[in-house]
Amino acid sequence: MKLDSEIQVIAEIGCNHLGDMDIACRMIETAAGYCGAQVAKFQKRHNRSLLPPDVYNRPHPVPANSYGRTYGEHREYLEFSIGQHRELQQECHRQGIEYSTSVWDLTSAQEIAALKPSMIKVPSATNLNYDVQEYLCRNFDGMIHVSTGMTTGRELSSTIEFYEKMGRAQDLVIYACTSGYPVPFDEVCLLEINRLQDLYGERIAAVGFSGHHIGTAVDMAAVAVGMSGEARFRRGPFKYIERHFTLDCSWKGTDHAASLEPEGLRQLCDGVRDVSVALNYKEKEILDVEVAQRHKLKWRETSANETDRLLLNKVS
Repeated sequence: MKLDSEIQVIAEIGCNHLGDMDIACRMIETAAGYCGAQVAKFQKRHNRSLLPPDVYNRPHPVPANSYGRTYGEHREYLEFSIGQHRELQQECHRQGIEYSTSVWDLTSAQEIAALKPSMIKVPSATNLNYDVQEYLCRNFDGMIHVSTGMTTGRELSSTIEFYEKMGRAQDLVIYACTSGYPVPFDEVCLLEINRLQDLYGERIAAVGFSGHHIGTAVDMAAVAVGMSGEARFRRGPFKYIERHFTLDCSWKGTDHAASLEPEGLRQLCDGVRDVSVALNYKEKEILDVEVAQRHKLKWRETSANETDRLLLNKVS
């Protein structure tokens, strides 16, 4: 019996495009064609309203990663206009991949909702901003994805209740997530996927996993944990794996170190598909693929003629 789950891989391009539209379009093409991801996701910030003036005007805390004299200039350099996001959405359509964006503030939520993508992400940093989430609930008809990094149990419970009160809980996807770049393996905490399924699975649309670790082994485990959780809890479908994506991990910026390069994302997409297909129950005691091997190899009490026949088959 095959578990009922079709997992989508989200290539989180974020700001790894270096503020260059040509690079962003190349990343979309690579994520879709070479890697096989289902979603290409960006980020949108209105930096003047998001950042306090003293933060906007101070130097970047890691000057080697900065694209400007101040943190504000750095963020503006990496920011695409809403017109450019419309172009990215069109490029995603041409490449056969879904477009999505994380919105960090109300202005960005308003702008991206107007593009009417199928899904919008509320990042961990913004999941307590209810002005943003109320706007999306009232003005955006697609799926709303929310990450849970840096979030207490009480805060998450309040978020779920908020979406229920807004009548949008069945359009809500929540992600198990540890906010770090990169995250040590012992702090990934994959069993949080099952906890979210158990606590909220009957109340929301689905659960996902947003990873900031190194490599892809953890993602394969996340698929197994999430899909087995579907069977165990009989609720809380596991539907999404999200990973940061870059064309070159050596590029300047804080996210590249926790991102997958094209070959890594391709291996992830292949592995997610393979694991999700493999994670099922036997439909019958002896599968078709086993029948010939059973006749050829299986020891059992038999007549002499039957034994001879099995031995001959074994030799052949």
